Amino acid sequence: MRAVNIVVSGRVQGVGFRAFVLRQAAAAAVTGWVRNLPDGSVECEAHGRGTVLEEFVEVLRSGPRHARVESAAVQWFESAEVPDGFRVTG
Repeated sequence: MRAVNIVVSGRVQGVGFRAFVLRQAAAAAVTGWVRNLPDGSVECEAHGRGTVLEEFVEVLRSGPRHARVESAAVQWFESAEVPDGFRVTG
């Protein structure tokens, strides 16, 4: 299965970014996790199918209304492991 790791930087903590990611993951039917990082960025790993996963990444590049995404580091990879559901960690 295709997977992606995304680290989003900017004003992304304290603005509902993780809740936004959870809603978007449910709408796109992708699995994985999202967490805040100590440096103020947000990291997400998502597993899903081709174009759905690509669209999910594009939505995260925009973020919720009160966020200001300055950059998004995206790394694509193949994964044999498929997480159950989508959750907030850390």
